[in-house]
Amino acid sequence: MKDEQKKLKAWGLRITPQRLAILDVLRGNRTHPSVEKIYEEIVRKYPTLSMATVYNTLSKLVKGRGIQELDIDPKKRRFDPCTSPHHHFYCQTCGEVYDIDYDTAFVPNMKRIGGHKIETIQVNFRGKCKACSKK
Repeated sequence: MKDEQKKLKAWGLRITPQRLAILDVLRGNRTHPSVEKIYEEIVRKYPTLSMATVYNTLSKLVKGRGIQELDIDPKKRRFDPCTSPHHHFYCQTCGEVYDIDYDTAFVPNMKRIGGHKIETIQVNFRGKCKACSKK
């Protein structure tokens, strides 16, 4: 818990039980939860928690580069606590999002393209996951 408190301070956020709970849900989470999923997990413990608090906290965490916001799901925003370079695969059948680790030769660690400063690179693959392909 101390680690999460340090992170919140580093990102200029007040330490609240709700924010710590949001970080706790995200820590090590590889399911790339939506705002709604995160809210559902936390509201049981904090019944007065508002969806706006979850949205605002996630927005601040994205802005502080503590998490990634993914634009892979056409129906909802998804969040990834892993900020190291990796790609994502979206199953168009079941809606699951999977991490795809890659060789850095596949997408080089670029800082500029055509004079533009690059801050983030997101590569998204779409298709049918292994489980849905077997059905």
